Parts: sequence; C-alpha cells; structure tokens
Amino acid sequence: MTASEARLQHGAAPGAARETAAAADDQSGGDVAEQGAAAGDMSASLARIAAALERLAPPPAQLPDLDAAPGFVWETGPDRLVPVERIARIPLRLLRGVDRARDILLENTRRFARGLPANNALLWGARGMGKSSLVKAVHGAVMTEVPTLRIVEIQREDLPSLGRLLDLLRQAPERRFILFCDDLSFEKEDVHYKSLKAVLDGGISGRPDNVLIYATSNRRHLMPRDMIENERSSAIHPAEAVEEKVSLSDRFGLWLGFHPCTQDEFLAMIEGYCRHYGLEIDPERLRAEAIEWQQTRGGRSGRVAWQFFLDLAGRHGIRID
Repeated sequence: MTASEARLQHGAAPGAARETAAAADDQSGGDVAEQGAAAGDMSASLARIAAALERLAPPPAQLPDLDAAPGFVWETGPDRLVPVERIARIPLRLLRGVDRARDILLENTRRFARGLPANNALLWGARGMGKSSLVKAVHGAVMTEVPTLRIVEIQREDLPSLGRLLDLLRQAPERRFILFCDDLSFEKEDVHYKSLKAVLDGGISGRPDNVLIYATSNRRHLMPRDMIENERSSAIHPAEAVEEKVSLSDRFGLWLGFHPCTQDEFLAMIEGYCRHYGLEIDPERLRAEAIEWQQTRGGRSGRVAWQFFLDLAGRHGIRID
C-alpha cells in the first residue's frame, strides 16, 4: 500500500464515523419522535376511555333547589330532577263521583305529610275516572297545609333507576315526597316490576321514611289477565308463577277502585265546572248537549266530562286558567 493510499484510508475513517454517528442521531431522534407520538396516542385513547366510562357511570345526581317548584320529574341519562313550577291539576273540590277514594287518599296523604305512618296506594280501575287527577289534586290540597310536601313523577320505563332516585330523596329527610307513577302496567317479558316490588316491601334498604309511592293503573294486578293465565298454564309450579306476578299489587297498602260513573254523576261534574269557571247556561240545554256529547263518545267518565266542558267553554269565550 502506498503512502497516499494509506492517507486516503486513514482520512476516510473519521468521515465514515461522522456519517455513522449522524445516522445514529437521526435514528435516535426518530425513535424519540415515534415514542412521543405513541404517548400522545395513548393519552388520547385513555381520555376517550375515561369519557366513555363517565357516560356509562355518570356522577351521582345532585338535589336541586327543592323550594324552586312544588313538583319534579325524574329523568335519566344523566340522572336529574327537573322542576315543574306549575303542575297540571284541577282543584280537589271539582272531582265528583270519587268521594270515597278522595277521602281515603286525602287522609292518608295528610298523615304522611305530618310524619305519621301511611300506606303506599294503588289507584286502579276505569279509564278517565280521575285517578291521576286525584293524586295531583290531593298533593295540591295537602301542600297548602304542609308546605314541605313535594311530588316526584317517575315513568314506568325508568323504574330500573328507582333505587338511585330513592338514594337521592333520602338526602332530604326534612322533606316529604310523593313518588308518583302514572298509568303503571307491565306486559309479558317485562321485568321492570321487580325494581318496584323490592322497594315496596322486601328490599334491604327499602323505601325511605320520607317517600310514599302512589301509582295509577287500569289493571288491578298491574298485569294483563292473559299474562297471568299463561304463567299458570306453562309454569312447572303454576301457583308460584302466578304469585310472582300478582304479588306486586299486594304490596300496596291501599287499593282504591275507580268505576264508571252514572249519568247523574257525569252531569254533576259538568255543572261543577260551569259554576267554578262562571259559565252560565240554561240547565236543560246543558243537560241535552252533555248527553249528546257522551253518546258520541260511547261512554261516560270524568275525562269525557272535562272534554265536553272545554268545548263548551271555548264556544262561550270562557278562558281556563
């Protein structure tokens, strides 16, 4: 090897080393960048997972200002009590044809509002005979005597969240709450009733002392008859299967039945509305028009009487506040 070749070889080594070092630095920088990007992706993924978990298990609901409204509606997703500043109801004195149920429910509610023992109530029977109207009217009447009484409405499909609602209401022991479920009924394969059943009687925590449950239904046992019969015919132990279904209604301490009204009661309802709202009309004309109205509807009920009065008031220019 010549001297020049040796010099060239000796001079080439540092350059190659520098190139190798530069390549290594580039590779190291690339690895750091890739690691940073991976960490960023991981953080974003964790944030998305945390958000999804929060949606699946939202934070517990907070009690709203209970002085903001006389009533509330329970909503889920997220859980919250929505205030209802003006409850749709009519005065208790305008409800006719339900005197016995009115007196019993009114006394039961008064006892509860005053901190005395009271029963959960199931109002069942004919459509349009004032079951839900009575619950709301009784609440309004008793609240004038005991201002701390509130009414909370829960929908049938939200019954699985009933435990969470009761835990929330339990935080306000100085208040009294009527938990109202309107038009309560269950169909085949519907297991929502089990949530209510455990609360009414049998659960470990049970119903808070400051909560009373009022429900309305067209069915006495809350289940269609064919569902009960099917359970009896298909079950290995028919009596046990039927007992499981009908025992829910048995857990209400009060059963208040509502039956179709007579024609005299139907007319008395309408006359009461006319007096209350100051609508003057010839009694014979009122009677004839009311009977014709109920014949076109194919039946008599408190709802039909109110619908007739709304039509009558509209024709006479009477406003309903």
